[in-house]
This record gives sequence, C-alpha cells and structure tokens, in this order.
Amino acid sequence: MDDKRFTPFWERVKGGLHNFFRTLNSYFVIFRWKFGRVLKFIWKIILGILIGMGRIFRFFFTLFLIISAVIGGIALLYFLHLYKSVQFIEEKIYYYNPPLTTRFFDNKGKWIGYRYSKENRIYVDYKHIPGRVIETLLATEDTSFFEHPGVNVNAIFRALIKDIKAGRKVEGASTITQQLVRNLYLTRKKTIERKIKEIIISLKVEKEISKEKILERYLNQVFFGNGYYGIRTASLGYFHKDLNQLDLKEIAMLIALPKAPSRYNPITHYEDNIERANNIIRRLFSLGWISYPEYRKAILERPKVYKKMLKEEAGYAIDTAIARLKGKLPKLLSNGYDIYLTVDLPTQKLAEETIKWNYNRLTKRYHDLRGQLNGALISLDQTTGEVKAVVGGRKYHRLGYNRAYDARRSVGSSIKPFIYLIALDHGYNPATLIPDIPRTFWVKENGKWKLWKPHNYEKDSKGMIPLREALVHSRNLATVNLVAQLGLKTVARGLRHYGFKNFPVIWSISLGSIGDNLWDFAERYTNISNYGKESKIYIVRKIIAQRSGKVVLENKPTHRVTDSPAQTYMIIDMMKDVVKRGTGKKAQVKGIEVAGKTGTTNDFRDGWFNGFTPNSETIIWFGRDDYKPMGHKLTGGKVSAPAFAYFYRKLLLIHPELKRHFKVPKGVHYFTLGNGKKELYTSKSPPPPPTPEQTGSTTGGGGGGGGGGATPGVKGDADTPLF
Repeated sequence: MDDKRFTPFWERVKGGLHNFFRTLNSYFVIFRWKFGRVLKFIWKIILGILIGMGRIFRFFFTLFLIISAVIGGIALLYFLHLYKSVQFIEEKIYYYNPPLTTRFFDNKGKWIGYRYSKENRIYVDYKHIPGRVIETLLATEDTSFFEHPGVNVNAIFRALIKDIKAGRKVEGASTITQQLVRNLYLTRKKTIERKIKEIIISLKVEKEISKEKILERYLNQVFFGNGYYGIRTASLGYFHKDLNQLDLKEIAMLIALPKAPSRYNPITHYEDNIERANNIIRRLFSLGWISYPEYRKAILERPKVYKKMLKEEAGYAIDTAIARLKGKLPKLLSNGYDIYLTVDLPTQKLAEETIKWNYNRLTKRYHDLRGQLNGALISLDQTTGEVKAVVGGRKYHRLGYNRAYDARRSVGSSIKPFIYLIALDHGYNPATLIPDIPRTFWVKENGKWKLWKPHNYEKDSKGMIPLREALVHSRNLATVNLVAQLGLKTVARGLRHYGFKNFPVIWSISLGSIGDNLWDFAERYTNISNYGKESKIYIVRKIIAQRSGKVVLENKPTHRVTDSPAQTYMIIDMMKDVVKRGTGKKAQVKGIEVAGKTGTTNDFRDGWFNGFTPNSETIIWFGRDDYKPMGHKLTGGKVSAPAFAYFYRKLLLIHPELKRHFKVPKGVHYFTLGNGKKELYTSKSPPPPPTPEQTGSTTGGGGGGGGGGATPGVKGDADTPLF
C-alpha cells in the first residue's frame, strides 16, 4: 500500500487527536482551576468550622477546667472541713475514757454487786487480754490488722468486686480501727461523709496510737449484747468467768457477738451463736492458728451460759453505801470505782433472814398485819464503827425505800438510857429514888395550850422507885418526873451532847417523841455501847479507782469522847438488867451478856429493840410504813426483842469469837444497900448518905439489884449499908 496515500489521513488523525487533547487539557485546566477554587472554598469552610470548633472546645475545655477547679476547691475545702472536724474525735479516742461499772465488795474482798448509770463495762488492759482472744478476733474481723495503716485498700477492692458480682452488699471491708471509730463516735448510717470521716480518723488514729492500744479500746468498747459493753464484762456476764479462764469455744462465742449482738445472743439464740462460733473456729483452723485436736475439741463443746452477770447480795448495804457517798465522788456509778464495804456477808444474810423470820412470826399470829408490817435492822461493831449488816425492809427493791436509812421514826422509850445517863452525870446513881407518880403538864401544841398527862404502860404508879428499876421496867412517869427534876433544858442540852439534833424542846421528848433513822440512832447508841466513846459509823472501808488503781477514799475508825467509861458502864449495867428481868427479857441469848432497851411509841406505831454485846451493837425496828398503829399491844419487847435474840443466837454460830462479857472499867465501885444488894457508884455518881439505921460497913463486887434511897449530889460512905 502506498504510504503516501495514508499520510494525509494520519495527519488528520493526529491533528484531530491533538485538538482533542488540547481541548481536553483546556477543559481540565478550567476544571482544575474551578475545582481548586471549590476545594479552597471547602477548605475554608472546613477550616472555619475547625477554628469555630476549636474556639468552642477551648471554651468548654476552659469551662471544664474552671468547673473542675471549683469542684476540686470545694472538695478540698470540704475535705479540710472534715479533717478539722474529726480532730476532736481523734483526741477522744486517744484519751479514751468510757463510762465504767462500779463494783462492790464485802469485808473479805468478795464481789457482791455492781451498779452503773450509763453502760455496764468492766475494763481490761491489753496486758491482761489472753493472746487467744486477740487471735480469734483478728481471724474473724481483720486478719491483716498488724500490716495495714488503718484502712485495708485490698480488702475494699475485694469486697467491691464481690458486691458487684452478687448485686448486693455481701462483704464488709472495715478494719478493726474503722470499726472502733464507728462504734465510738460515728453513727451507723451509711453515708459518704461518714465513710470519709471514718477513713480520715482511722488513718490519724493509727499514727498516734499503737496497734495494741487500738485492740484494747476495741475490745472494751464493743457491745456484746445483754447490756454488756466490753469483752471482760461479757465474759463475766455470760460465763461467770474472767477472760483468763475462758476456753476456745467460749472465746469464739464472745467474738461472734459484735457483728449482731441481738441475733447471736447466746441467752436467747444459743444455736445461732454456736453456729457462728463454729465458723470462727473453722477459720482459725484454716489459717493454721489452732491444731486439729484443738479444733475438734472446740467444735464439740457447748458451754453453759448464764442469764445474769452476778446475783447481787447485800442490796440494802450497797444502797446505803451509795447514799452515804452521794456528792463525795464524781460520777459515782460511771467512773469505775471498786468500793470495799465493811459489811460481813454471812452477817448480812442473817440480818435479812431475821427480818423475814420476824415478819412471818408476827403475821402468822396477827393476820391483819400481812403486807402492812415492815422492819429494818442495822448491826455494827461499836468499837470501830464498822457496819456489819444493814437491812431496810423485808423485800428488797433496788434503790427503793430503805427504812434503815431513809425512814425517820419516833424512838419512843429507846431514848430513856440517854436521859438516865444525863441524870448519872448530874450526881444521881442507879439507887437514887425518883417519883413514879402521875403528873400533869401544860404544853403548847399548834399555838394552843393543852394539858398533857403521861401514864405508864401498866396504867399504875409505884411511888418512889430507884433509877435502875425505873429504866428496867421503862416507867414513863418516873422518867418524866426525872426530867422535871433535872430540868427540860438540861435534858435537851444533854441529848444534843449525845448527837441528837433538830428536836423541839418539849416535855414529850422525855418519852421519845424525837424522830431518828436507824443509821443515826445506831451511831448515837455507840455513846453507851462503846463506854462513852461515840464511834462514827461507816459502811465504806475504802474506794479504789479502777483506771489508776489508786485509793481515792479510805475510812478509818473515828471516835468522839462524850462521857467517862465509868459513868457509861452504870447505864450498861442497868441495861443488862433490862434484858435479864425487864421489858427486854425476850432478847436474852444464852452464853453471852446482852444489854438493851425496848422502845414503843404512841398507839404501838413503832416497836424498837436497841441492844448490844461487848463488841456488837444491833438496832431493830418494826412498824407500818403508813405510820398506822400495829395494834395488839405490840410493844418493842414483843415485836423486836425476839428478833434480836434470833439474830444473836445464829450470829454466835457464825462468829463464835464475839466477846461474851462486859468489862468493868476503872472508877466503878460498889456499895451495899440495906437489903443486902449491891449497887454501883462512881466519884461523879456517889452513893446516898448514911442513914441512922446503918449497921456496919461492907465492901464488895458484883452487880445487879436495886432499891434503897439516894439523894443526888450528897456523898455517902461507900462501906455503909443503906436502908
């Protein structure tokens, strides 16, 4: 084929392609130019958006930073507030001073009772907490206690994971330190604030207090149910054992309680407590802290549990001690005192038995007195003033009405030995004759004058009778006439000398219109029973502060001399005759000398017997709380003297070492009466002057008898018999 023929065609094709590509290039250039402008436009838009978003982001980021800073600042201030607010709580934990129970002991050191006003807690120091108790607690509550700083982070995450998986709270993560903080000063209400405080305090406490002190505080603070605070209290309460006497099972039963004291209370939910205790024992075994034999033995045990910590004994004695200490010690029932009483527990029990016995004796015969009659008794060693027993009623009610301390009753004829002692100090002697004849007095009552005409119980009169006989038979007329001879003001002054207070100076004081309680009256009677040396009676021997072990109060015998032994012995001898052959015959006790005086008030409202042996004094009263008459001519000799005899017959079996015979002091002499009987005299109470009928002279010893005549203040010959 001729190439020339195709040349024009090829040229045309080439030209066409050239034009095409040229045109295409032109369009592409145009497109690229326009597309670039579009791209630039789009980029501008995107850039604008980005710039706008950046500004928005910067705004919100700035806002976020501001809000975060504000929240952080607030949180910081709040945290600082919480941190500062718990400082006082931290200090209170450091200076831990919980309310403690006050304990009472008898004169032999036996624990007989306890009282508390806030929480029943008997404290125990860490050094006295057995190691097994600590191990059991840690195995149950906080195994890593000695490793963490107060808060266990690992335990918190572990508990959180378990709670999430279970969909509810199944495990706690609080350390013992946190539990202590919560138990002491924070509520159990679950709030973030409480938890933060709890953590703050716990961390601070761990820096200030040793681990051992934290455990000590925890085991003394925690509530163990049944009103028991602290593990020692619970141990004594549930098992009647101190901590060092507990076995493993008993320890586990106690450690089981703090989680839910009511649910695991061994008194009301014994099986639940045993089950949890067994789980604790298994935990100890799994940790390798106990051996298999220990594990097996503990699992099988079922300890005895008691409902009450201690059967209180001598309740009236404890109440009396509390009354005596009122205002003398701060926070008597919450500061933790050990109070040692002078009370002899066997004597106290006998005194309680005596009041019940006498009540039953009387009401068995006089049915109308059932539920109405009551009695009281106080027994003491008059040589020291130590109270050995006190009973304030036939039925005891804690801090109830204590008739031995709270009741103020008319003493009746019980006052007469003091009046006769005043007479002896004014020159009378037991043989002095006084008129036992009727006499009428004008007395002022409620602003009006009225006649007062006293009479003898027997409704008779004996004329002139010796002082001794007047007291032995409790002759009212003779006593009133004696007061008239001495002078009412003289007698009143003498009674004040022997301790009687706040009584009106009226004629009826001759017959005991003075009111007194058994406690004070017993103290006044020591003027006589202790040979003219009043003993300050007391029931508290010493008090020891449990926290410090220091003696904070100690009582020792205190005396006040009110008369000479010789003068006082004459009254003692006359009162011996009251028991031998007078109104107090029913108070006689074989094998021991007894001196005493009966007391009966108007319409038989009160029946007293005030008796003593050489080193023991006992005052007994019976009557009605409503002050109504007992009736049935129930005198002190019928009502209370038999109770005295009952008490002393048994007291001699308990204390056979009691002195049996009264000692005659120096300065006491004897003279012989005309009837051959011998009578006492002293330099202050001389015998009557000789009479024309006297025959010879006699000296002698021994006592008893009465009769004869005497004139006060006139000295006679001691060797001359009188008629």
